[in-house]
Amino acid sequence: MSEARPNAESLNGPTPRYRRVKEYIVKHIESGQWRAGDQVPSESTLVRELKVSRMTVNRALRELTHEGLLLRVQGTGTFVAEKRPMFNLVELRNIAEEIRERGQRHTCQVELLRSEKADAEIARDLGIDPGAAVYHSILVHLADGVPLQVEDRFVNPATAPGYLEADFSTVTPNEFLMQAAPATEVEHIVEATMPDARTRRLLKMKDGEPCLRLKRRTWSGERIVSAATLHYPGHAHRFATRFSHRADGTSKRSYL
Repeated sequence: MSEARPNAESLNGPTPRYRRVKEYIVKHIESGQWRAGDQVPSESTLVRELKVSRMTVNRALRELTHEGLLLRVQGTGTFVAEKRPMFNLVELRNIAEEIRERGQRHTCQVELLRSEKADAEIARDLGIDPGAAVYHSILVHLADGVPLQVEDRFVNPATAPGYLEADFSTVTPNEFLMQAAPATEVEHIVEATMPDARTRRLLKMKDGEPCLRLKRRTWSGERIVSAATLHYPGHAHRFATRFSHRADGTSKRSYL
């Protein structure tokens, strides 16, 4: 890595110095001067060249690590992290839209689309009787041809009667269901897990590699519309949401 010499004068101004250190590092990453895997200057170097305290540098590096831009390796140093897509845990967004916003092409593979009888677990998740008919779909969403998400979804037929006839190569289940039964309530549960053989195959993951599992239920009014389990390769994705409450009682949310 060709290392640019820091400029202490650029840190002068009303903005807190730790933020200016962050901006300095982010600028070099976004410009491509520091690429994924490159080691960034050490804390001592940044302290000396930027003429700030070690506490200031440490806070900047710690926050950038938390935000996923840097990777700190104990005893080795700090490196530019691989870019990982971030998914919003509060808004119910269409994965095809999120992929396109990153400048990538979304495609979808339909692995399964059929009517089944609900077992006890699915019946409980959808609030219906065991043995009742449900629609079941398994789709693989890809970004520029690389598997990004396996979507295993059960749908209450009463809320979306045309679900089995939908062309999911042109419209996602999210888009279809938002038209058929707009969501008024969403439940998200995220956990790390080891994928089963089918999920590992569909995501083209290595043996022993963990994944992130997002379990999502959506309501339209009083009825549960769908219960979906979404799997992502653990090495390439993260979820984060931050809330803050103002003195006037309003809330602000930001996504890390």
